[in-house]
Amino acid sequence: MRRERSGLGPDWHVGGELAARYAAGTAAESEAWSLEKHVEACGACAAVVSSAVRAGPETGPLLAGIRAAVLERAVQEPRESVGARAYANNGTGPAIGTTVTGAGTSTTTVTGAGTTGVPPRLSRAARVVWAAGPALRGAWLVALVVVALGAVALSYGAGLGASVRPLLLVTAPVLPLAGVALSYGLHADPLYEIATSTPAGGLRLLLTRAAAVLAVSVPALTLAGAVLPVAAGGPGAAAWLLPGLALTLAALALGSFVGGRRGAAAVGAAWLAFVVAPAAAGGPAGAALMAGASPYFAGPAVQSGWAAGAVACALLLAARRRSFDHLETP
Repeated sequence: MRRERSGLGPDWHVGGELAARYAAGTAAESEAWSLEKHVEACGACAAVVSSAVRAGPETGPLLAGIRAAVLERAVQEPRESVGARAYANNGTGPAIGTTVTGAGTSTTTVTGAGTTGVPPRLSRAARVVWAAGPALRGAWLVALVVVALGAVALSYGAGLGASVRPLLLVTAPVLPLAGVALSYGLHADPLYEIATSTPAGGLRLLLTRAAAVLAVSVPALTLAGAVLPVAAGGPGAAAWLLPGLALTLAALALGSFVGGRRGAAAVGAAWLAFVVAPAAAGGPAGAALMAGASPYFAGPAVQSGWAAGAVACALLLAARRRSFDHLETP
């Protein structure tokens, strides 16, 4: 017996009532998107929805007309060979983007040397850049570079020396949060609705973009911290890595409940209130800030605590993975 989606867990299937409401266009937007995401991986439910749409008083005749028109066009369109298309291109050979179509055949893209177009390597790189997310193509990347280079410039150019390291240390863990918030979500990604509806959307795409953000921010911030003068008794340049990972996973896990932007903002605000503010109570920079920040970074016990927090957030994120298959609410 099929159980329709009730929000109680991932084990659900499309029932007749939900399929009928979807076919009639009366299903709620969240239900419609959940259904469309589910039928991408469930053939049985896809058949149920297909039957409901074909049986609809409005969609049935419309689909029948479209099918008849496609079949008529496929029969009338002459079969075109690769060789004929090559001669049509002034005898220079098949061109990139040339397609061969015919009744009962599939569309095939033909590529050849000596033609114009986007090289395969560049095309693949473009897809990787798109998958990495809007954050790596927007203001966040510029801000990250400014912070990293600015810290070095203040330390050596302005003569602040070791007093800059604690400032970078308390700032670094929350910088990836901004990149994650700008990479995926209703208010961040202009292709969010389209990406969510694809099999590669949801948590898979979110983790891909979060990993891309970390792959850029971790080397940049760690390298900037490594070249800064060392403060006596202070944490090392890599001490922020586990806190940063834990905060990123916490933002992702919280985002499964309230959305990516709100989740990142909440975690960042908590870090500001419970870590930055107490650490800066003795002074905004220098030894006082380092003394206040050290308890949150230095020592095996503290780092183990951050690691445990990261694992707990990762487990919660895995348990909530299905929530990313549905559209965020404004």
